[in-house]
Amino acid sequence: MSQTFETKIVHSSLQETNKIRSKTTPIYQTSAFTFDTLEDLEGFYHGETPYLYSRSGNPNTDELGQMVAELEEAPAGVATSSGLSAILTGILSVVSVGEHIVAADDIYGGTYHMLKEELKELGIETTFVSFADSQAIQGAIQDNTKLLYSETVTNPFLRVENIDELVNIRKKYHLNTMVDNTFATPYLLKPFEKGIDIVAHSATKYLGGHSDVTAGVIVGREDLMVKARQKVVNLGSNLSSFEAWLTCRGIKTLALRMERQVKNAQQLAETLKNNINVKAVYYPITLSEKGNGAIVTIELQPECNIHRFFSSLGWIKIVPTLAGVETTVSYPLGTSHRALSEEEQQNIGINKQVVRISVGIEASADIINQFEAAIKGSIS
Repeated sequence: MSQTFETKIVHSSLQETNKIRSKTTPIYQTSAFTFDTLEDLEGFYHGETPYLYSRSGNPNTDELGQMVAELEEAPAGVATSSGLSAILTGILSVVSVGEHIVAADDIYGGTYHMLKEELKELGIETTFVSFADSQAIQGAIQDNTKLLYSETVTNPFLRVENIDELVNIRKKYHLNTMVDNTFATPYLLKPFEKGIDIVAHSATKYLGGHSDVTAGVIVGREDLMVKARQKVVNLGSNLSSFEAWLTCRGIKTLALRMERQVKNAQQLAETLKNNINVKAVYYPITLSEKGNGAIVTIELQPECNIHRFFSSLGWIKIVPTLAGVETTVSYPLGTSHRALSEEEQQNIGINKQVVRISVGIEASADIINQFEAAIKGSIS
């Protein structure tokens, strides 16, 4: 049938694309998928066709979930709109109203707040204890406890979680386990292989790698990922196709980036341990054969002026996040852990002299020199 200009301009971009063999996955920047017949539409609900509406699934988000699952040696994965939404989705896949979580007390402040405040309003209680103490963990377990939650490398003091011990407790008490593997990434550690049920990532960080996406991913047991996918659909915590595409692109260089960043971090940590103006350096020593991560946390001596330190960083950016290719710093007291009470901050060691460093891919000598200059500037 002939069409007027107004109709042609709407439909002229439609074309058959399934025979085009692109080297990379195209961006499926669409809110919905089309069907030729009502029978085809009904086929979606019977599992005969994969996509209906991008909130319920999209080739790009599926590719991201699958890619991270493969890296973690897990059977399935689900992409979400952020790291926190990934954590929330994972938790709600195993914990319901009236049930209980035991969580490490030294985790990321945003997760701590979500567990303590937001989930409490939903009828889910959390007890925080030191996961460095196996007896404390077991002592906090109640009849309605369903989940043990921690981080493979804690934020910001970089304690390496004892995954084997968590799995042993899980088996003893018939619980589920979940860890945030953002800092280690599957390049350094694969918790699912060790028996963890759900592994979460803020893909905003090392997986994306270039500070240009906000995304999350959880991977784990097939039955739990089925539940997680349904939570993403029903709660609207889906990731956009473009963000998923960018994250998949970033993952392709994860090993190269991590190799360089881990090496630089090791050298920075070793250097700062010898700086008399640094009271403490926190850096793992037992994480992985490939290295111990790309984050270094320091506590400056009391005589160092923290404001002068941050003002003397030169080309190193101050940010509330981490893991880009550039070296950056963050201030836990003023950003990631500011929602904690003063007592909670003190209990895990957060004070005004603590600085978290995300080490980038620059020349290690330049990174070291800039931090030594900033430290010197803080006392002059």
